[in-house]
Formats: sequence, C-alpha cells, structure tokens
Amino acid sequence: MARDIALNILVMHGPNLNMLGVREPNLYGLLNLDAINSKLQKTAADASVNTSFFQHNVEGELVNRIHQAYQDGVDGILINPAAYTHTSIAIRDALLATSIEFVEVHLSNVYQRESFRHHSMLSDIALGVIAGFGSTSYDLGLQALILHLQQHKKT
Repeated sequence: MARDIALNILVMHGPNLNMLGVREPNLYGLLNLDAINSKLQKTAADASVNTSFFQHNVEGELVNRIHQAYQDGVDGILINPAAYTHTSIAIRDALLATSIEFVEVHLSNVYQRESFRHHSMLSDIALGVIAGFGSTSYDLGLQALILHLQQHKKT
C-alpha cells in the first residue's frame, strides 16, 4: 500500500545484542548486529520506510531513547529488549508513557528456555511478539509493524 507520509521506525536492541555472532551462536545464530540491521534497512527501504537503530546495554539509556523517539515523532518501535524483557518496568513505563506502538522480537524461543524467561514485562502492551526464528524474527516483526502502521497511520 503506497503512502504519502513516510513512516519512521526505530529498531532497538537491548543488552548483549552487540555480541551477536560471538555470543552463544547455537541460540542466537552467526549474524552480528550490523548484519541484522543491514537486512532490516533493506526491508525498510524497499517499503519506503525510514529506520534508525539503537543498541545499548544500559536500561536507562534504552528508556531515554524511547523518550527521544517520542520527541522525534517516531511512528513505531521494533524492540528486542533482551534480558530486560523479563525485568524492566522502566522500559514498560516508557513505552506506555509515549504510546508509541511497538512489536517485541526475540531471536530464540524464550518458551523453550529457562522458566524465568517465560514472562515478558512488555508482551501484554505490544502489538505482537515474534520469537524463535533467529534473525528472521526481526524481519517478520518489521514487516508486521510496517503493515500495521500503514493501515492505521493518520494522514
């Protein structure tokens, strides 16, 4: 669906995702974060969508970036909160405060892992959650977010 107004999507990566390609490749795959971001950039460009990328290991910096996204008029967020998925009320509150629609993604299937990973602080307020497909989780999440925003963005 062609749009007159370009969408702006922020892709956020939480702690330890800067170590992709090195970190537990049996769980997270061999692609590094730059490769994942490059794939997402191409998908977004093909859909005429603007993207920006942010990774940080510190919870407060992720919260600050969500606040900045609101100030910048970001339309949607694709977020892999990583370990903060299970613990961060602060990230949850930032997403609620800004009302920016978002999709939560995970490389691994968190439900096949330790029981403490089975609860997400974000999933009940997310548009959707995609997990377990490796880097394809990001691709699927971005495509779903773009489609949703194109269908619901006010002109």
